[in-house]
Amino acid sequence: MKLRKITAASAAVLALSVAATACSSGKKDDGGSSGNGDKITIGIKFDQPGVGQKTPQGYSGFDVDVATYVAKKLGYDANQIEWKESKSADRETMLKRGDVDFIVASYSITPERQQLVDFAGPYLLAHQDVLLRADDNSIKAPADLNNKKLCSVTGSTSAQNVHDKLAPKAQLQEYPTYSACLNGLQNGAIDALTTDDDILAGYAAQSQFKGKFKLGGFKMTNENYGIGVKKGSDLKDKINKALEEMSSDGSWQKAVDANFGPANYKNEPAPKIGDIKS
Repeated sequence: MKLRKITAASAAVLALSVAATACSSGKKDDGGSSGNGDKITIGIKFDQPGVGQKTPQGYSGFDVDVATYVAKKLGYDANQIEWKESKSADRETMLKRGDVDFIVASYSITPERQQLVDFAGPYLLAHQDVLLRADDNSIKAPADLNNKKLCSVTGSTSAQNVHDKLAPKAQLQEYPTYSACLNGLQNGAIDALTTDDDILAGYAAQSQFKGKFKLGGFKMTNENYGIGVKKGSDLKDKINKALEEMSSDGSWQKAVDANFGPANYKNEPAPKIGDIKS
């Protein structure tokens, strides 16, 4: 009889131990108020002011604001986000390998990329444009770039596209970085800088450049920015829902104004999910 009592007590202790282990077997709770103890890993650009930038103070830009909002809707607070640099050439590989959960990095949706990854969105309709000196009134249309010095970064096709399709006499200049192009634009070494208008607006909105540049407003292409996820991921639908809420509650426009407003960026309304403009 005594043996049965000891065995029953031991069993009770064992049951409690198993239950406690089961309750604590999940990933460590990182203290987020959402109650989700997990981390989420998000790819962004680290070198695009106003879009995605790593600074001594942290991470900032429109894509960072969008990613943070989406993560919140997925159940993750800002302190549960792990940011990873997603360079343009690495994005598809990072998603395939599972290095990141999703990517928000001025990531244009194209048929070729859709064969490799899935996209939520679009969340921004960008356009190829030019940045000009604020006091330069000689360039009012793409054709006015003929015989002008047109800059883009080394390896970019933006300037070549303008040259081939709109201004065959434009003098193409390649600089290693957008900041170098901006300095050249400021001192008169070049006449215009070209890439997507939101990227141009982000650079021009930096405190040292405020009031010195303006966007041409030419809208030479449509670039539908999407949030990249691994092919077949169920995150796509969840992110789309979050983006719809971001548009409807005013958070999207607030992020646009905060990051691009100082450069007089003329944005269009947030795109409707799945509405790809070519």
